[in-house]
Amino acid sequence: MNSVVRNQKQRSASLSACWLADFTRRLVLCVCLFLPGLAPAVDVGLAGLFPGKALLTINGGAPRIVPLGNKTEEGVKVVSIEGETATLEVEGKRRLLRVGQNVAAQASGGGPQTVVLTADGQGHFLTTGNINGSTIRFVVDTGASMISIGAGDARRIGLNPAKGEIGYSQTANGLTQVSRVKLDTVRVGEVVMHNVDALVHQQDMPFVLLGMSFLNRMEMQRTGDTMTLKKRY
Repeated sequence: MNSVVRNQKQRSASLSACWLADFTRRLVLCVCLFLPGLAPAVDVGLAGLFPGKALLTINGGAPRIVPLGNKTEEGVKVVSIEGETATLEVEGKRRLLRVGQNVAAQASGGGPQTVVLTADGQGHFLTTGNINGSTIRFVVDTGASMISIGAGDARRIGLNPAKGEIGYSQTANGLTQVSRVKLDTVRVGEVVMHNVDALVHQQDMPFVLLGMSFLNRMEMQRTGDTMTLKKRY
C-alpha cells in the first residue's frame, strides 16, 4: 500500500513539473510576442503602381501586387493611390511613399531609435514624416544647415513666420529672406526629435529639406542606396 501511494506521489510530482515547465515555456513565448522591443521592423518599398493596385516589396521579399484597400499578412494596407505615390498603413501608421522609395522603422522599445531610407532613381533620399503632428514630405539635404520649410507647408503646419527671427539665407535662387523658428517635434519613422531649429522661406518648396539641425543629432551611415539614421541624443 505504501509503495502504491509513493508511486502516485512521484507520478503527481512528475506531472506537476512537466506542467510547470510547459507553462513557463508558454509564458516566455507570450512575453516575447508582446514585448514591443522585440517586435521586428517592417520594411516596405513601393516598386510600382497600377490602376487600383500597388507593387510592394516587404521585408526584402519578391515584389507582390496588393490591391487598393487590401492588407497583407504582414499588416501592410494600401490606403490610397495618387499619381506616383501611394499611402500605406504600416503597423497602424500611415506613410506616403513614392515609386522607388521605401522606409523601414525599427521598433523603438529596444535600443536607439533608427530609420532606414532608400534612395530613389535620382539618388535622393525621400521620406514621409511629421512636423508638429502634420504629415510632411522630406528630402535629406546635408547641405542645408537647418530644416527648411516652404511657405505653403509652413501655413499648413500652423507656423507663423512673423513670430520667428528674421534673417537671410543663400539659396540656388540667390539671397532670400527667411524666418528662424523652433519646431516642437520632428518625426521620421520611429525617430522623434524635440525643439529643432528650422527656417521658413517666403516661397513654396516641393519638399521640406531635412537639414543638419536634425541630422547632426544622428549617426548617419550610407551603404550604396541605403542610408541608416540612428538617434544619438
